[in-house]
Amino acid sequence: MDLFNNTPNANLLPFDGEVHYYGPILDPKIAHSYFENLVSNIVWKNDQAIIFGKLRVTKRKVAWYGNEPFPYTYSNTTKLALPWTKELLELKNRVEKISGETFNSCLLNLYHSGEEGMSWHSDNEKDLKKNAAIGSLSLGAARKFSFKHKATKQTASLILENGSLLLMKGNTQSHWNHRLPPTKKVSTPRINLTFRTIAS
Repeated sequence: MDLFNNTPNANLLPFDGEVHYYGPILDPKIAHSYFENLVSNIVWKNDQAIIFGKLRVTKRKVAWYGNEPFPYTYSNTTKLALPWTKELLELKNRVEKISGETFNSCLLNLYHSGEEGMSWHSDNEKDLKKNAAIGSLSLGAARKFSFKHKATKQTASLILENGSLLLMKGNTQSHWNHRLPPTKKVSTPRINLTFRTIAS
């Protein structure tokens, strides 16, 4: 028996985009098992960004996987996708089944504690298929996640729970930025898997 009905909440954005929160789609024990597997078996690397001509290395770690060795460029650096692991494919299939979307790649982020976060940005890099859905699966610590409209500066926020799914679609990335604000209230780690579609 499925413990979750996986019915998405109404659109979290008031206009110019579409964001749905499904809540937890994984049992906590299963989510923890996947978390432990990904921590140990994913090829994690500290993220890098070239800002004002200087190379910056983050404490946060990242990994990039996909159907093919897709290149993905952001923050003036390029990554090549590694082949899916068994566990990543299982999670991708789960997210696709629940959301009704399809994905060919996944960017993973490992935040060691609440003091590591992500500043305002939108996922609209030229490598990504325009207006394609992005499925964000959270494992580990619950964290606040925020949106801010690029023109009006209106904001919306929610808490992403362990094992939960957030779906961003339509023209959300064109009109809204999002971020994971740092917090000293969270001391445990979190993995975020963002399933994406690289343009063919």
